[in-house]
Amino acid sequence: MASRPTASRAAVGAPGAGGPGVPAGRAQRIDPRDKAQLAASPVSLRRVAALFSGQRGRLAVVVALIVATSLISLAQPFLVREVVDVAIPRQDVRLLVAAVLAMIGVAVATSLFGVLQTWLSATVGQHVMHRLRTDVFTHLQRQSVGFFTRTRAGEVQSRITNDINGMQDVVTTTATSIASNLTTTVATAAAMLALSRRLSLLSLVVMPPAIVLTRRVALMRRAITAQQQARLADLAVQIEEGLSVSGIRLAKTLGSGPRSAARFARTSEDLIDLELRASLAGRWRMATMQIMFAVIPALIYLAAGLPATSGGMTIGTLIAFTGLQAALFRPVLGLLNVGAQVVSSMALFSRIFEYLDLEADVPAPAHPVALDPARVRGEVRFEGVTFRYPDAEADALSDVSLTVPAGGSLGVVGATGSGKSTLAALVSRLYDPSAGRVCIDGVDVRDLAPETLAGIVGVVSQETYLVHASIRENLRLARPDASDAQLWAALATAQVADLVAGLPDGLDTVVGARGYRFSGGEQQRLAIARTVLRDPKVLVLDEATSALDNQTQRALQTALDRLRAGRTTITIAHRLSTIEEADEIVVLEGGAVVEHGGRDALLAREGRFATLAA
Repeated sequence: MASRPTASRAAVGAPGAGGPGVPAGRAQRIDPRDKAQLAASPVSLRRVAALFSGQRGRLAVVVALIVATSLISLAQPFLVREVVDVAIPRQDVRLLVAAVLAMIGVAVATSLFGVLQTWLSATVGQHVMHRLRTDVFTHLQRQSVGFFTRTRAGEVQSRITNDINGMQDVVTTTATSIASNLTTTVATAAAMLALSRRLSLLSLVVMPPAIVLTRRVALMRRAITAQQQARLADLAVQIEEGLSVSGIRLAKTLGSGPRSAARFARTSEDLIDLELRASLAGRWRMATMQIMFAVIPALIYLAAGLPATSGGMTIGTLIAFTGLQAALFRPVLGLLNVGAQVVSSMALFSRIFEYLDLEADVPAPAHPVALDPARVRGEVRFEGVTFRYPDAEADALSDVSLTVPAGGSLGVVGATGSGKSTLAALVSRLYDPSAGRVCIDGVDVRDLAPETLAGIVGVVSQETYLVHASIRENLRLARPDASDAQLWAALATAQVADLVAGLPDGLDTVVGARGYRFSGGEQQRLAIARTVLRDPKVLVLDEATSALDNQTQRALQTALDRLRAGRTTITIAHRLSTIEEADEIVVLEGGAVVEHGGRDALLAREGRFATLAA
């Protein structure tokens, strides 16, 4: 299935208030995009749980640590009560020392448990993220070129980076904070009831309005922050588009620099108002929190001091209860965010599973034919091949039947859009025919393992791609074990050895992003050298010399003529001079073969080929 054009965004795997590393009072609403994602691609809890199948032991320890930390920390207020009500008034030094040591022990134990819990949670999260990253990357590599032509590159990157990185929040923060907040809330409420039922009833009256008010202010700030992030994203896009090499070149050639600057200024100006509103909303949030943390203890002190409500409460009990009351505020706020957290987390899983569930347009064969690339003769045969691109109204190729004998050469010409490059792409199985088949030595290319086919068919296209690495590393993509002598030999065949030898770093020269350090012709010659290094039995040249000047093209053509010896060559060309020596030439028009034969015979017919040659 095709990828949906979901807006790329960072994962919102935010935990509730009071969770590890989470600001207090942070509130969440369920994001409509998350709801829509889950509606389109529902996620099974069983499938999510399966991701953690190898981590269940660690997860059990994490849960045990959360419960233990919550229970141990509750001893602190009771120890305070014992110190204030008993040890100090009675001058009981032994009890005082024991209570103080116990307080220190509680602090040390909870801190150590917290460190261990964080380490275990992070370990689980990293293992799950590693598994998902590699699974998605590997699965997407199996997709056809068609998938990547209809899917935005940013969308693919977002799912592998942003969405999978968000899983760290799901595992180490969201899940643990929910468990921690729930445990803390229940345990703290039980302890408060044990200390004073009357003050606990008062808390039931005071707490809800305070929490609702705090949450409302936090939601207001969150809405403003979302707008800020959107405008900052716009700003980042404008910077990337306007200040990249391509962007600057476009602005200078179109004279659009002033318009880009004005658009940037408008976006930056919008941020002024949003920053002011965010600062004010943040201040309101802090003010609300400060008021709540002041009002609630004050009301408790009032209730404890009034004869009608005190019930003979001791000072130690009051101090302990107040401490528990303050500790309850944060986990309750966190639990209010559970719905948004769960939906957000499941939406992340949905987006990732959506890619993992993609069916490959060009699937690897279940039982590949064993074919040794070193023993392949190289006969290429097209048998009634028809191909139509997804959502296209017409066939790109229609009932094409051709045979290129082993060691022979075929030139393919035609107007733009006639199907030349599509024909070449079917040989290397970038696509599969809609009907018919493409065979090498009588074996359907669909029955060959991808690695085997890549070892048989070498392709040099008009769109070369060099990775941001050294020349040596780029060449060794084709043959990792190649020696430097073999690299230089391939460069010499591609007529680019002298250029590389003249560089200060030679083979260690970094080509730059997409090969920008070199001209288009130099990039193509490096790509040709890379293909030469593989020594394929079938060579597909798809406009391979289109970016070369006439002099370099002639020199390279001589080298390619030598390279063709003993191998099958299919050449796609606009320059008819590049196919003059081809054994046979076919002319494509509207995806069909309209002429085929030798060069002289085709010229003598004065047909379509003769028109192209004129």
